[in-house]
Amino acid sequence: MKIVVTSSGKDLDAALDPRFGRAQYFIVVDTKTMEFEVKENSQNLNLPQGAGIQAGKTVADTGVEAVLTGNCGPKAFKVLETAGIHIITGLQGTVKEVVAKFNAGELSYAGGPNVEGHWV
Repeated sequence: MKIVVTSSGKDLDAALDPRFGRAQYFIVVDTKTMEFEVKENSQNLNLPQGAGIQAGKTVADTGVEAVLTGNCGPKAFKVLETAGIHIITGLQGTVKEVVAKFNAGELSYAGGPNVEGHWV
């Protein structure tokens, strides 16, 4: 399965970035092989609004089935949900650690956003 983890760095040992829309990077991980690809999110870091929507579109274009992050606002959640992507929120640790928890079945999909819009 391909998933995205919001990240503050460019590898599996980087800390999970708690922000979805304004995450520094998206790490696209194949959960079976642990091979990964880095997608920059620099175009959304300083947007006054709409970062979550644009980030959601970027992630949807990767063809992933799930997003692992710290926080996801209502607009981003709707974009991801409409694209058929599951969202897991409330996470912290490294990219590798949260993928391991995902693979072990320790995480649950979110039923809705866990923060208000315009969370920075």
